[in-house]
Amino acid sequence: MLTVLSPIFALLAAATNALGTVMQRRAATLVPQSNALRIGLMWDLLRTPVWLLGIGGVVLSAMFQGAALATGALAIVQPLFMLELPFVLLLASVVFGRPLPRAGWLPVGSIAVGLGLALFAAAPTGGTLRAPAARWTAVGTCCLLAVAVLCSVAVKLPNGPGRAACLGSAAAVSYSLTAALMKSSTVVLSRQGMSAFFAAWQTYAFAALGVCALFLLENAMQSGPLVASQPALTLGDTLVSLALGVTLYGERLRGGWWLTLQVFGLALVAYGVTRLSRQHLIPART
Repeated sequence: MLTVLSPIFALLAAATNALGTVMQRRAATLVPQSNALRIGLMWDLLRTPVWLLGIGGVVLSAMFQGAALATGALAIVQPLFMLELPFVLLLASVVFGRPLPRAGWLPVGSIAVGLGLALFAAAPTGGTLRAPAARWTAVGTCCLLAVAVLCSVAVKLPNGPGRAACLGSAAAVSYSLTAALMKSSTVVLSRQGMSAFFAAWQTYAFAALGVCALFLLENAMQSGPLVASQPALTLGDTLVSLALGVTLYGERLRGGWWLTLQVFGLALVAYGVTRLSRQHLIPART
């Protein structure tokens, strides 16, 4: 039963986060644009029902993601969260009254089909609900070191595709580790209650790392074209999450000739994300 619920929760998380993104962007068009840099902007947004709906979507998304991670494999939940991209496009076309161009449907379909094929071929199974401290130390060190190296390379590059790709990759690693930490803390919540949840170090670690990931993402988007940062973020999050699921939680993926289908599925996802980025169909984050 839990195996069935986890992907459902993951899809709900992707859909509600997309709703939150679109509603917040819609609210930004309703408040006075000249007040964008005023402290009073928050007061204007608080009086905008659409913005409150957007915040509600973000809160619901976090709850659904936590439920998905608590009941299923990290290697399934995080890749499914990638479907936020097509959800955002479809919702934005309705909210803003601009139908998705015909050229946009092919990459959206490519993402959905590629993701489904890759997950079917990988078929993540097994795994434990909690990882030992030794694994956390080793994996956490490797991930943070990778983020540090990517950021060090990025700051030495001028604004452009290279800098955006490095920062997008750093954000991807951060988001994946955040999800792994969230999985651990939500298991604590479900098994030991609220007091244990707030006493667990993973709770504070995923909150802090989540803020760091968002900071890196915003900088990636400002550093270069979306076509460089978005594929690095989307594919990086998926690949690192698969790796963390295997190394941290002992999840197993199918090997052998199934690897060919997995790579082909990821290639379809890469094609779809890159096409969407080139066509500037992905709304900017607010």
